[in-house]
Amino acid sequence: MKAYDERLTVPATWWLMALAGVLLLGVTMVPLGPVALLTGMAAGGALVGMALSAYGGTRIRVTAGSLVAGDARVPLGALGEARALDADEARAWRTHRADARAHMVLRAYIPTAVRVEVTDPGDPTPYLYLSTRRPERLAAALTAARPDAG
Repeated sequence: MKAYDERLTVPATWWLMALAGVLLLGVTMVPLGPVALLTGMAAGGALVGMALSAYGGTRIRVTAGSLVAGDARVPLGALGEARALDADEARAWRTHRADARAHMVLRAYIPTAVRVEVTDPGDPTPYLYLSTRRPERLAAALTAARPDAG
């Protein structure tokens, strides 16, 4: 059972900029002939597409017993309060209020976030900062899924 699932996809404008970059690559390869042009554009397009897909493929999930955020999997019992952050608060927590020990799933193109306290005394991480387009829903899902919520 998944209480929450979000993929942090890159904006469409990034794909348009990538397309423009591949077209510019093609223009630079025109003097080398049509085979080099097509090969270069295909290779460049594939590399850019894979990079954008990988960067935008990061997921945040609240499942039975754990929070999965990118590569991190944290048991819900090790988490405390989850607080939705508006754009201004999120900017503060990812800049001047940030703690270097925090685990951040940060995507600058997503202005809002959730800050989740880590209550495990054996974990030096003070909190998780999770970029999300739906901070209220993620915070509510974390609160509802916590073992002490029932």
